[in-house]
Amino acid sequence: MDFQLHLETDTVEQASPSPAVCAAPEESIRTVLQRLREARAGAVMICRDEKLQGICTERDLIRVLAAEGNLNAAISSIMIRDPATLQPRDSLETAIKLMSGRGVRQIPVVDAAGRILGVLHARGILHYLVEHFPKVVYTLPPAPHHKTQEREGA
Repeated sequence: MDFQLHLETDTVEQASPSPAVCAAPEESIRTVLQRLREARAGAVMICRDEKLQGICTERDLIRVLAAEGNLNAAISSIMIRDPATLQPRDSLETAIKLMSGRGVRQIPVVDAAGRILGVLHARGILHYLVEHFPKVVYTLPPAPHHKTQEREGA
């Protein structure tokens, strides 16, 4: 079996975006925290009429908790407005560059009208790579660049 990987032509939808956890902009931070806990998700997409307005990640919420912020405030008060997005037909190369360049682990996937379709996670890309290169990934030693300090053998 010959596996070929073409990150420039393989698409975001091939990396299995997850369903998005969504909230309305006027929902409280407390409500969103509960929703994320129940969904075991790391980010919530803030949407109005199914169109993406912003994103709020667990990092943003931790900052609010650490500062003892107002958990009854609207989630829109802390969301990141107009976040970077991907479309299903964007290449995985584009997704990896976007994630790497912005230092994020998840990016919303939207259609041409800006409606939320899902969320692409770094783990989705990792699973995609493992599916294509199982021998390489599963046979890596625990410390791939380990060098012994002493000579072994006679």
